[in-house]
Amino acid sequence: MKIRCPACDKQAEVPDDFRWRPFCSRRCKLADLGAWLDEAYRLSRPLRADDLEDDDLLI
Repeated sequence: MKIRCPACDKQAEVPDDFRWRPFCSRRCKLADLGAWLDEAYRLSRPLRADDLEDDDLLI
């Protein structure tokens, strides 16, 4: 399976059960996690009820 890493944009050939997918490596996965923890990524606005799918409301 070919993937394009969302962190570094590198294309990689990986097996279907690749541990770090969708990232190309552990390093890229941790870098992405760090960006979330540092609040570099944010939702553009608070979620509203109409943003959720019907299945999400059952939880």
